[in-house]
Amino acid sequence: MKIFLNSILFSVLFTATFSTTASENEKLTQLFDKEWAYRLEANPLLGRSMGKEPKQVTMSDISPKALKEQNSFYQTLLNQLNTIDVNALSNDQVVNFQIFKDQVLAELTSYQFGMHQAPFNSDSGFYSGFSRVQNSFKFDTAKDYQDYLDLLKSWKPHVESQIAHMQSGLDRGFSQPKIILSTLVERVRSYQSETPEKSLFYKPFLRIPEHISQDQKDDFIKQAKIVIDQSVNKGYSQLADFFETVYVPNARESIAAHDLPDGKAFYENQIRYYTTLDLTADEIHAIGLKEVKRIRSEMADIIQGTGFKGNFAEFLTFLRTDPQFYAKTEVELLSRASRIAKQMDAKLPQLFKHLPRTPYGVEPVPAQLAPNYTTGRYVRSPKGSTQPGYYWVNTYALDKRPLYELEALTLHEAVPGHHLQIALSQELEDLPPFRQYSYISAFGEGWGLYSEWLGLETGFYKDPYSNFGRLTYEMWRAVRLVVDTGMHAKGWTREEAVNYLASNTALSLHNVNTEIDRYISWPAQALSYKLGELTIKRLRKEAETKLGKLFDIRDFHYEVLIHGAVPLNILEQNIGNYIESTLSNENRTN
Repeated sequence: MKIFLNSILFSVLFTATFSTTASENEKLTQLFDKEWAYRLEANPLLGRSMGKEPKQVTMSDISPKALKEQNSFYQTLLNQLNTIDVNALSNDQVVNFQIFKDQVLAELTSYQFGMHQAPFNSDSGFYSGFSRVQNSFKFDTAKDYQDYLDLLKSWKPHVESQIAHMQSGLDRGFSQPKIILSTLVERVRSYQSETPEKSLFYKPFLRIPEHISQDQKDDFIKQAKIVIDQSVNKGYSQLADFFETVYVPNARESIAAHDLPDGKAFYENQIRYYTTLDLTADEIHAIGLKEVKRIRSEMADIIQGTGFKGNFAEFLTFLRTDPQFYAKTEVELLSRASRIAKQMDAKLPQLFKHLPRTPYGVEPVPAQLAPNYTTGRYVRSPKGSTQPGYYWVNTYALDKRPLYELEALTLHEAVPGHHLQIALSQELEDLPPFRQYSYISAFGEGWGLYSEWLGLETGFYKDPYSNFGRLTYEMWRAVRLVVDTGMHAKGWTREEAVNYLASNTALSLHNVNTEIDRYISWPAQALSYKLGELTIKRLRKEAETKLGKLFDIRDFHYEVLIHGAVPLNILEQNIGNYIESTLSNENRTN
């Protein structure tokens, strides 16, 4: 996900102050350190989670002045980067340089296109993210509680700044499309409470540790009731009122990114950001059509093998409507997901030389998010916390959560997918922090989809319906290449996209609609999955072909993951180096 820094707390932007005796490697590291210090200072909650003690824990400053100064900071940083002699850098620093420069450019283009003026998508945004801030606190000390109260106090002013930015977006035609906003007001109002005591933000005050004095407890509870009433509830109320009376009525009618201000350049920029590849919308559309055709053929083979009497559309209807494919209770769905995850845990040593220390749990998607949320998601463990990572399973509308998709979902979100990859990356202490805590969508989502496919090699998908579910998930990602580019660059309507996704996958119609709305509201992000997976599978095939009997799947996976998340061109370089090194070592021993 793109790094959005929302404030500027440094009063003076740094200038070129490199030591004349510093090497190019050292100069580059100085820039990494300056930017990371800036990031932690500009985002007090992030700084606190990284062990820094900010003067006060507040939401980031996103005033126009702050964002303008932030943009100046990153422009200065880019100028400094351009003075580095890349040819004098070590191999590791060359990779760091490329990734860092991409991040800096992403910050600059985000400001250039005014992306802060549309700070939410179809299923989540700053308003839902704030509902999870308490997960960043341990609530062990009095300071934890005071920091949390200070953060809650800053919510209403933050909302007012967000409203001002969204109004500016409306004024110039940069908004989310009206067609995806039908439940937005209801979702935002769900974070309000009738009384402070009923608020989800009040929960930490129900479990204040015994070692905190009674006087302090009483004071914190008194403050909490006031702050939740005056800042949290009023902030959400103000936001919901704005959405209801101003934003939704005046949101744009078109769904296409190309119809936004400077929309063609914006969509091209988002393609490059999310895929890390230099591909056009037309090229991606063509790749998608080719993949859809291939996967459809494999699906037909499975249908024939089941003995089903009927055509493809009738088979999809059977899958979507037969009760045998759906859990009866939330507990049943979570239990099945947990069992699949545990079964894959036992397979991991066959595939990996190095496993993460951080465990993960399986939990339902929070109730406030669930109705418009995706089927499942991974939530990483905060740095330095005692929290595990979490594989979230959506238990809302059980008749829309087919069990035949659950193996693929679990392998993608938990292990060997997102949890394994992200937790390992967080443990790579030799990487600079900006790499440990950044997410490169094409790598991470490509790995997630590749992980679904790995289930074939480890004994999953024995049931033909589950294997069809795997293909449905692969088809889902292939269709994304077609419908995302179709809607944002080729004039497709929402209805055309819905029909194309529904007619090619066994996704429930509820999921089809929420997914299409997600692609509309988040241009190009959905392209990263399939393009990343295709790249990893191509590189694996290349390694298998060139190494022959020397190929070891555990070594290949180690080389993919040991460098952390990287752009796909750098991944290609890394695997090329691994192949060359393996062959060279073999030649030396012979």
